[in-house]
Amino acid sequence: MNKIRAAITAVGGFVPEKVLTNADLEKMVDTNNEWILSRTGIAERRILEKDQPSSYMAVKAVEKLLENRKISPEEIDLIVLTTVTPDMFFPSTACIIQDKVGAKNAWGFDLIAACSGFVFGLVTGAKFIESGTHKKVVVIGTDKMSSITDYEDRNTCILFGDGSACVLLEPAESDEYGIQDQILHVDGSGGKYLYMLGGGSLNPPTHETVDKKMHFIFQDGKAVFRDAVKGMADVSYEIMQKNNLKVEDIAFLVPHQANLRIITATASRMGMCMDKVMVNIDKYGNTTTASIPLCLYDYWREGKIKKGDNLIISSFGAGYTWGAVLLKWAF
Repeated sequence: MNKIRAAITAVGGFVPEKVLTNADLEKMVDTNNEWILSRTGIAERRILEKDQPSSYMAVKAVEKLLENRKISPEEIDLIVLTTVTPDMFFPSTACIIQDKVGAKNAWGFDLIAACSGFVFGLVTGAKFIESGTHKKVVVIGTDKMSSITDYEDRNTCILFGDGSACVLLEPAESDEYGIQDQILHVDGSGGKYLYMLGGGSLNPPTHETVDKKMHFIFQDGKAVFRDAVKGMADVSYEIMQKNNLKVEDIAFLVPHQANLRIITATASRMGMCMDKVMVNIDKYGNTTTASIPLCLYDYWREGKIKKGDNLIISSFGAGYTWGAVLLKWAF
């Protein structure tokens, strides 16, 4: 029997209407548009309303996916939800989404791997297709980063935005399509450079943890930038070399949208020009687990991805976590 491969057969996405521009941030912290653009490539980001949770965006994204694929929610077998901003610790946000979209025949779970969450979730979801036990797996990246961002910290508040996007995995029509290979890594020694201390069993919420701003993101920007440039660039190059691919064989690099300088360094390591790199960080900022599927959604809607295109998806995030996936576009 031929190997069953998991192929992306539909995409969906959603971003909030509210826009937070660099000019807006100039009024909030000591920064300016030129500084932000030159160091990050971000011009604006989307912000979800305070009374709307991460699941709100995910449901909108899944509904768009179902519409695009012309299937009912009852056909979904599994929901893999990747996020660092779940609605709550439990029930899982996957359960909340399952109920809200009416996917009554699906089971699901949340997966946390920070900015690498979607890559890890994509590989995890693919295994259920490859095993032959599941036919339709939805992998979602959704994050309301505004809920854990300190808008008095100019080092982090300029970076993050809110958004959600998802893909549908199904058995590929032939083994030449779908996910061809993956390389995944973690290095827990990097955890001290990017984290949120409060809210878990180590530091349960108290007046003290709130006063100390322990429920916001902390990032050692220089260390994370240094390690992300090497990690994401190396793994992207490695998966290309491992599969004997040349630059001309790749239609697009789809990198996590953390910082434009990290993205350009990754492309340079691969010998790839920027017109073959998916970029939307300028309009969304870093949406964490949503950034890669939002790129796929945007470029698909614009007709830029074609059936048979080779894509290399890569990421780097807190943990440290990083990895790359090689896939051939199936629709």
